[in-house]
Amino acid sequence: MSLRRSPTHVGLAVVVLCISLTSLGRHEASAAERGLLRKWTDVSGKYSVKASFVKNERGQVHLRRADGRLLILKLKLLSPADRTFVAEQLRQPNRQTVLKPVVPSPGDWLTWRGPHANGRAADAQQIPVQWSAQENMVWKTEVPGRGHSSPIVVGHRVLLTTANVATQQQFVVCFERATGKRLWMTSVNQGGLPPQIHAKNTHATPTIACNGQLAFAAFHNHNRVQLIALNLDGKVVWQNNAHAYQPEQYKFGYAPSPLLYQSLVIVVSEFDGQSSGLVAYEQQTGKEVWRTARPNLVSFSSPIVGHVAGRDQLLLSGCRAVTSYDPQTGKPLWTTEATTQATCGTMVWSDDLVFASGGYPDKETVAIRADGSGEIVWRNREKCYEQSMLIHDGYLYAVNDSGIAFCWRAADGQEMWKQRLGGKVSASPTLVGDTIYAANEAGMMFVFKAQPSGYQAVASNQLGIEGFASPAICGNQLFLRTAEGIGPARKEFLYCIAK
Repeated sequence: MSLRRSPTHVGLAVVVLCISLTSLGRHEASAAERGLLRKWTDVSGKYSVKASFVKNERGQVHLRRADGRLLILKLKLLSPADRTFVAEQLRQPNRQTVLKPVVPSPGDWLTWRGPHANGRAADAQQIPVQWSAQENMVWKTEVPGRGHSSPIVVGHRVLLTTANVATQQQFVVCFERATGKRLWMTSVNQGGLPPQIHAKNTHATPTIACNGQLAFAAFHNHNRVQLIALNLDGKVVWQNNAHAYQPEQYKFGYAPSPLLYQSLVIVVSEFDGQSSGLVAYEQQTGKEVWRTARPNLVSFSSPIVGHVAGRDQLLLSGCRAVTSYDPQTGKPLWTTEATTQATCGTMVWSDDLVFASGGYPDKETVAIRADGSGEIVWRNREKCYEQSMLIHDGYLYAVNDSGIAFCWRAADGQEMWKQRLGGKVSASPTLVGDTIYAANEAGMMFVFKAQPSGYQAVASNQLGIEGFASPAICGNQLFLRTAEGIGPARKEFLYCIAK
């Protein structure tokens, strides 16, 4: 087999056509290989082929097409973006290496909003209230690319998503919990990133959900919501195009995180198009179980399941309503007109009340009785647009977009106190015991007491100059994603903080 050069142009098409495909053999591409198909382009940009990466051997890049045919291309003939992609793959740990089995620990932060699905860490956590580069800092590791997804923690691993706009790639990344060492980084999509998103959004904003065996990540690309299941060694197990997703009125990107319920993984897509809706898949196989339509309006909240008013309810705000669904079937249980068109926060609950806040274009925080009566127990004109709220001992705590913290009595909405923290806020607060950790967009973490008697500051801590991701807290450790530098010098970091 030989690769010939064109006398006038060394094109990818020429190289591909000169390969003796018969001599290389053919086998059916696996589901994982089909899921990682990407476009490969030659140095001129004129020729391309769609295939998955297999290996690089002595400057020869082995690719697998969807029909199973194997292609071998010279690395030096590929585009700079493709050569960068190959280099990134080569930086991964040897895929033949047997990594330590993952055993989840009680209280691990496996999904968005943590072990209780409401932003509250497991009990008896001993977390520092003060830290710096010299104090209570276990490790700091660089996160390649850019993203606002929060870290999750499963056993001895920490996972998050990221994206590289220059190479048009989206990744799932795994770090060793004890050291911060990067264990693997799997590219799950190439190309098709939306050309326009909100300045405060990224191409890797939804937080991963993990059932202890598989990690589920959602991305917006190629005018769709892509849902991917990977094992904890970074291998793609299955992927689905969950929804078409192509907003017209508000091109702000995508944000909702996947939700796990029993054997299901559930994702939402809400935009001004006909495929707006909720869809549930079997976690192990990716088989679709149910699909439910949502209004054709743009909104960004993550769905959540709470046991409220005597039953499990899938709760979702936005599209000018608060709605409850049966999480096993996707059938609506009740809907109450409330909040506004677009919300971003995830709902919380207590006893038979559910709480939501938003958004755009209107401001509202609301408490609704979740028994199907539609009763609005109380409402006010405050909004937490991007942030989720916290419920603790009968009181609702919130930090709004402008960095003002509130405490309301959950039963009737009575304001107990409010306090300006400072700076704009996008991240959601997290509760550890009776202490709240809340970061602003400039990387300042405010620590204060969750108590109705009055605002009590505990500490404030600066890390980096950005704070959009929410912390993950478990095993007496706090994991926080932030960024340093601006422009070309900007870099993201993941921190582990502990006593």
